[in-house]
Amino acid sequence: MMHASARWTVRYGEELRFAGTALPAPRKAKVPTRHGAVPVHVYTDPAWDRAEPRGVYVHFHGGAWLMRYPEMDDFWCRYLVATAGVVVVNVDFRTGPYATYPVAQEQCHDVAAWVHDHAADRMLALAGAPVDGDLLVVGGFSSGGGLAASVCLQARDSGRFRPRLQVLGVPALDLATDVSSSPGMISPSLRGLVRRVYFPDPATRGDAYASPVLAPDLCGLPAAVVLTAENDSLRPDGDRYAARLREVGVPVLHDVTPGADHYFLSADLVRARATMAMTAEAVQRAVAGP
Repeated sequence: MMHASARWTVRYGEELRFAGTALPAPRKAKVPTRHGAVPVHVYTDPAWDRAEPRGVYVHFHGGAWLMRYPEMDDFWCRYLVATAGVVVVNVDFRTGPYATYPVAQEQCHDVAAWVHDHAADRMLALAGAPVDGDLLVVGGFSSGGGLAASVCLQARDSGRFRPRLQVLGVPALDLATDVSSSPGMISPSLRGLVRRVYFPDPATRGDAYASPVLAPDLCGLPAAVVLTAENDSLRPDGDRYAARLREVGVPVLHDVTPGADHYFLSADLVRARATMAMTAEAVQRAVAGP
């Protein structure tokens, strides 16, 4: 039901189309992973200088690991292309009830690794511009933020590639801790549904790749932008993760949107513009660095 209704129920991004609206439709391709081929949407700007290598941002959408609808973040993908000057790869990973942990986590890692490894050939063809696989950023909103954090942990542990930055927007980072009550739109019943459907094995809910905030070691992870919302029941996840990253010397930009719930960008459009611009600037700095 959540899959079928997503394109009609997810409307939070329409008022956030501040830049990139004139860009062409994304190119579509499929990327091999250990759990089968994964569709991706590749956003680029045909007006770019073809002699200049571009950084790349690999994005993971939200939807509580139950809603498969990457188009929900079309506004953000276009915005980053237009403002940060990066190619954006929006990943259409598998979700529950048709997949369970760790399928989405491993698919997202494998897509990011593929983008890194094939920047000079397949990504060049898809983006229509040279792409530097070492200038790679990962990010996402909500469950997608949890996936981005998981990808960074997997990348560190595998040594296959190293993102320059992780962008974690209102991230879901703890699937193991029971929550009896919480304010806002992310209710205990929704948390319970997510755990039953996508994380059905209680023994794995505390795994580092499922619940990054519970990982025993956060050393060696890339710099982070952590965006949380004052009234969001997931705020403790992001706040704790930002604090733990700082404790081990990882550079963190942590911003809390006042008065907002989980749809933090829709609460105040003036504030949303500032938050999006701040994040795009961080992405731009990350891919411009040595």
